Amino acid sequence: MDNFDWHSDQITTDTPVTDSYRNTQNVRRFLTEVCGLGFKFNRSFMAWIKNGEPKTMGDVAAEWLRREQDK
Repeated sequence: MDNFDWHSDQITTDTPVTDSYRNTQNVRRFLTEVCGLGFKFNRSFMAWIKNGEPKTMGDVAAEWLRREQDK
């Protein structure tokens, strides 16, 4: 999975965040589908995604929704 293409491969909630993770249009499209049209990246959220802890794209979406709820 380390050779996952973040630009073109299909992303699901089970897709693991790998060392090659990038904030691509494909990722933005997936997160907008899951989180809604209000989805946007910010620096602290991007840092959390890339912090090296194991997570899936489902975890990423859930964390964004949690942060939005806490606002």
